[in-house]
Amino acid sequence: MSSTKLFDLSGRVAVVTGGNGGIGRGIALGLAQAGSAVAVLARNEEKNQRVMDELHALGVPALAVKIDLAERGQLQPALDKVEKKLGPINILVNNAGIVALGGVLDLDPEDWDRVFETNLNACFLLSKLAARSMVQQRLGKIINIASELSLFGSEQVPSYSASKGALVQLTKSMAIELARFNIQVNAIAPGFIDTDMVAPLKTMPLYEEIIARTPAGRFGSPEECAGTAIYLASQASDFVTGTTLFLDGGFAIR
Repeated sequence: MSSTKLFDLSGRVAVVTGGNGGIGRGIALGLAQAGSAVAVLARNEEKNQRVMDELHALGVPALAVKIDLAERGQLQPALDKVEKKLGPINILVNNAGIVALGGVLDLDPEDWDRVFETNLNACFLLSKLAARSMVQQRLGKIINIASELSLFGSEQVPSYSASKGALVQLTKSMAIELARFNIQVNAIAPGFIDTDMVAPLKTMPLYEEIIARTPAGRFGSPEECAGTAIYLASQASDFVTGTTLFLDGGFAIR
């Protein structure tokens, strides 16, 4: 098989949560460039429309569904819309995530719950629902977007760190269960990527510390997350499951 064919996603149907901005948008566009139909599940209607215009410009079937992933009753209807328009789902990228600032002494329990509902529970539930379709096809790729903080703790965002650490363990557990159905489950752990979420860091002294520790000497771009996602969504990774790939310019090894 040619190297081009290994990474060809033609005929695939991908769902990307939070795919209307940042890392999610970079991945959604990358999967589309590799030939996949793409459905974006996200809350902001205006941003949804912008990414739809970009996907249509790439010439692939596309759909945007306005959804709050913390509302569990919205999950199945959203996937039903995707399969009705685009066909059976065989790629799921659990990318959407939120942050609540505050350490253990300051964080409200409600904020802790809100972070876990979006960052962990929604990933579990969407994977559960999408995997049913994948099992029938004997074909599927689930890609969870974790974080470098899955490995490192953080006094500023312990809820985010804990939710992403749990997501890595969920990735391993699902990988074991679903392997017999030819479904691979892996995670990507981005480091500091140039998105709206991390933009405030650039005004803090911490920014220079991050740059000094990163061998690449810079933040990554959302577009640089696409290649790793394409690999994990493609035939090239059919014997790779339960792993977490760090995408951080070398920060974690320093």
